[in-house]
Amino acid sequence: MAGSADLLLHPVRLRVLQAFLGDRALTTSQLSAELADIPPATLYRHVARLVEADVLQVVAERRVRGAVERTYVLRIAAARVQLDEIAKMSAEDHRQMFMAFTAGLLAAFDRYLARGDIDLARDGVAFAMDAIWVDDHEYAEMMREIYTALLPRRANGPREGRKRRMIASVLMPGDEPPLPEEKRQQ
Repeated sequence: MAGSADLLLHPVRLRVLQAFLGDRALTTSQLSAELADIPPATLYRHVARLVEADVLQVVAERRVRGAVERTYVLRIAAARVQLDEIAKMSAEDHRQMFMAFTAGLLAAFDRYLARGDIDLARDGVAFAMDAIWVDDHEYAEMMREIYTALLPRRANGPREGRKRRMIASVLMPGDEPPLPEEKRQQ
């Protein structure tokens, strides 16, 4: 992998990016508290790399005990592996990219479990695997519907009563047995 994939799919940087999802502005101190298992020097080095690559943007600075404390936001457009780069990736590169995604998802779930007072129903936690039969047109229509449902909620900011919720999705073709002759002609 090269370019944005190398930058974005490093396990520590991926966790940093996930911490900023939901239009959050965080200082390195807040980020360090949230990702307490990452040594501060390591975290700061990865934040600096993301700032240098223009993935994180400094939106505020203030003096705290003689040091400058910066507040960062995520530049969503810069936090994606580019399509032309994805097209050039090998099967092993795709495997590595998916492993980074699932490792980040697992780490987020582990952090949820570590809270102690968990109740999946109360907390709105759900995960499932389903299979649907759709043609390309139906699939495109479904994706537009999902995007349309999520779009206005992406603009929501934090406020009393709102909880930050993480949404992850994996869409891929399933293994399908050959159709019997009579089903192919319908």
